Order: sequence, then C-alpha cells, then structure tokens
Amino acid sequence: MKLLMIPSLLLLLSSCGYSPEPKVAVQTNYVERSIPLQSAPDPVYMPEVEWYVVNEDNLDEFLSRVNDDVGDVVFISITPNGYENLALGIAELRRYIQQQKEIIAYYEEAVAPVSDKVTQ
Repeated sequence: MKLLMIPSLLLLLSSCGYSPEPKVAVQTNYVERSIPLQSAPDPVYMPEVEWYVVNEDNLDEFLSRVNDDVGDVVFISITPNGYENLALGIAELRRYIQQQKEIIAYYEEAVAPVSDKVTQ
C-alpha cells in the first residue's frame, strides 16, 4: 500500500509539471458605438384655416355669406385677450419644438462616427 502511495504523492506534489503563471497583459481596445440615427419625422401639414373678423358692423353681411357658402352658420369665437393668449401659446410651442430639435441635433452629433466628426 505504501508503494502505491509514493508515486501518487510524487505526482500530486509535482502538479503534473511546473509551469510559471503567464503574465497578464492589459490592453485597452476602443470600440466605436454603432447607434443608428433615426430619420427625421415628416413635416407637419397644417391645412388652411379661414379667419373672419366679425363685429356689429359686418355681422349681417357675414351671416349671409356663410349661409350661401356653407349653409349652416356656426360660431367659434375668441376674445381679443384669448387671441393674444393663443398667439403666445403658439410662440411657446415653437420655442419648445426648436429646443427639442437642438437637443436631437446635439445627440446626433454625439453619436456620429469619429470619422464624420473629423471631416466636418
């Protein structure tokens, strides 16, 4: 039994041959991002809207013209202060859209390939 243990102990102690630990080399590889750019959305189509300014002086003329052209007379009215607020709201909407476009342009520039940035 001792004779069988001696070769197995020698094999165990020798660890099947000695080889030094390989040296670890650290190498940094830069990987180009590949984020696909999305196409711009379709432009906004705003159909034409007819505006009429109606007051006490031209009310009868307006009613007869609308009755002849359309048939039904329907009023959607807005006060001068309401019109001003509508204009301010549209201006605020334009500002918001412009800022969103600038943010999108910033991110498109940030994810553009490096070769494109050098040529610009």
